[in-house]
Amino acid sequence: MPAEHCGRTRARGEVRQRLLCRARRALDALEQLVGGLGTAILAVIVLIALAAAALASALGIGTFLRSAALRGLRFVADRERARLSHCGPEMIDPRPAPAGVRAAAADPSVRRELSWLITHSTFGMAVGLAGAPVPYYVVRDLTYPLYWWAVPGDASERSPEFWDVHGFADALCAPLAGLGWAVAFMGLAPAMARLQAWPGRRLLSPVPVTDLSLRVARLSATRAAALDAHATELRRIERSLHDGTQNRLVAVTVMLGATRRALARDPSGAAALLDRAQDASEQALAELREVVRGILPPVLDDRGLAGALAGLVAACAVPCRLNVDVPGRCAASVEATAYFVVAEALTNISRHSGARRAAVTVRRHRDRLLLWIGDDGDGGADETRGSGLAGIRHRVQALDGRLIVTSPPGGPTTLEAELPCGS
Repeated sequence: MPAEHCGRTRARGEVRQRLLCRARRALDALEQLVGGLGTAILAVIVLIALAAAALASALGIGTFLRSAALRGLRFVADRERARLSHCGPEMIDPRPAPAGVRAAAADPSVRRELSWLITHSTFGMAVGLAGAPVPYYVVRDLTYPLYWWAVPGDASERSPEFWDVHGFADALCAPLAGLGWAVAFMGLAPAMARLQAWPGRRLLSPVPVTDLSLRVARLSATRAAALDAHATELRRIERSLHDGTQNRLVAVTVMLGATRRALARDPSGAAALLDRAQDASEQALAELREVVRGILPPVLDDRGLAGALAGLVAACAVPCRLNVDVPGRCAASVEATAYFVVAEALTNISRHSGARRAAVTVRRHRDRLLLWIGDDGDGGADETRGSGLAGIRHRVQALDGRLIVTSPPGGPTTLEAELPCGS
């Protein structure tokens, strides 16, 4: 009987976990659909501007309008690339748009962007309008029994769906429709988001020759960032050893020499010197362990990323909530970088933010490790003022990752990092 009960409990837990995963994917898809709908609205505006520029060109006027429309085309295409990079593999920006209209017409990337503009302003708009309002339908139908009596009009106009509502019993059918909307959205929303993004991923990616040159440039920049991060880390280790551990060991050596001389003259004073030497050696050992943990924290091997981050959160001076959803293990370099990012961010929160609460969320989405650290502090974080953000950015860029820091004056502050972690 206990074994059967444990089996049922485990099965219910697995079902609940799958439902949470589906709900999370549906919310991610909703974010993508709403973002795609926004870029589709921009695409419609730019498409109208291009049509107006073409009409003006036919009349022999509108040189400025043509160049402005081409800049608008590149702008909205770049916004779509940024959106697609945020929710999937990175979309590399193409080379700068040609200055002249004839050069732009002959540029393959501009022609591909124009094809995407036409597709996204029609097909992408339709998919976004079909999927984005569904959560509103869910909330409307689930809560309909609470307000159906206040809806003006006759019975046929009161119903949010297709049946007449003559009383509370009829209104209770609306939540069933809301559940149906919710189930349909959880099942179809990820596919709709992929369908909406497909033209952009196909048409906005660089042509092969341009893609190769851009990747070489990106790899060169990543290599430079990795070398800078490595040099910075070496300087930090050298400074920690020189200013901390080395000074402690020198003090231990001096006190041991003084103890040897005091043994012949004042044995009781020698005991006090030995106590001070022992304290200094223990502090040197603690600082040396701290330096070693900064190089590659052993807790990552012992407890994994989730356990290591739990230790950081527990030691944070500000109450912090942790949510980790990372099935399996990532590469050691990725886990070490994630640990460093969270540790440095929590240090900044404790020292500079004035926050009362903080939160850390880490999850894996396909081949990306996503980190989100936020607090309700004073905001105004600046990378140029020695806050540690520049070091975080260098460590993230060394792995070809991305870092977004949002910290308006008055708060809140959020730090989002994406690290490639393989398939």
